Amino acid sequence: MRPPYLTDQAIHQFIQQALREDIGEGDHSTLGAVPDSRQGSARLIVKDEGILAGVEMAHQIFHEVDPTLQLTQLKKDGDEVHRGEIAFTVSGNAQSILMAERVVLNCMQRMSGIATYTHRLTQLIAGTKAKLMDTRKTTPNFRLMEKWAVAIGGGVNHRFALYDMVMLKDNHVDLAGGIRPAIERIKAYLHKNNKHLKIEIETRTLQEVEEVLAFGGVDIIMLDNMSLKDMKQAVAMIGGRYKTEASGGITETTLRTVAECGVDFISVGALTHSVKSLDLSLKIEK
Repeated sequence: MRPPYLTDQAIHQFIQQALREDIGEGDHSTLGAVPDSRQGSARLIVKDEGILAGVEMAHQIFHEVDPTLQLTQLKKDGDEVHRGEIAFTVSGNAQSILMAERVVLNCMQRMSGIATYTHRLTQLIAGTKAKLMDTRKTTPNFRLMEKWAVAIGGGVNHRFALYDMVMLKDNHVDLAGGIRPAIERIKAYLHKNNKHLKIEIETRTLQEVEEVLAFGGVDIIMLDNMSLKDMKQAVAMIGGRYKTEASGGITETTLRTVAECGVDFISVGALTHSVKSLDLSLKIEK
């Protein structure tokens, strides 16, 4: 099942923009060097170790460039892949294959890198109740693919953007005048505008956690940059009344100990802002 942000319209719009950016008025190298009647086939070769992501996307990119192209899938999204394996073959008009090549590779390499890292971190917290979650620290105009890759890698998507969930961060709280005024104002705003959105609020201290618990009115309490001792105490104070999210400076070395504090979610911005792409190559078969 696709996440709700992965609508056909959103994917189609992304592909069109990506192809327009890369091809522009035309792929003159291909149009000039390759006969328009030339048929061919190519293989997507894996040159790294990791989790594959973006195969479904590749299908749609090739189809957008040329509906007559035929893709034979040998690996699917979420599969573990190894150096030298073939993920798929694509055949048809050679010009069309070359024009789609770079957009397919750019999407798949980045998505596979994110899926690989997400899978790696989810393995580190296996056996705990915590789920790994992404953030909005994404590449402009590529969030759709990056969030999709996190889901393929076994992570949980947080809100997609500013419009589909309320998150009262420290700046909101400070500018509103405190925890209670921030919650009161957002509740009034949602009621006035007939919006039914989940509310998460960031807390930095145990005192702020107490303030949220005293007033209520939220769905998730974020525990931001807390020590392990304070985080465990905060989870105990909340007592399951609200979902909890740990956030702030969490690394591979601290991830497991944070999960063992009993939080429901751990958000890691590095899932999308600091990953290494998986090495993939599309080679024409001679």
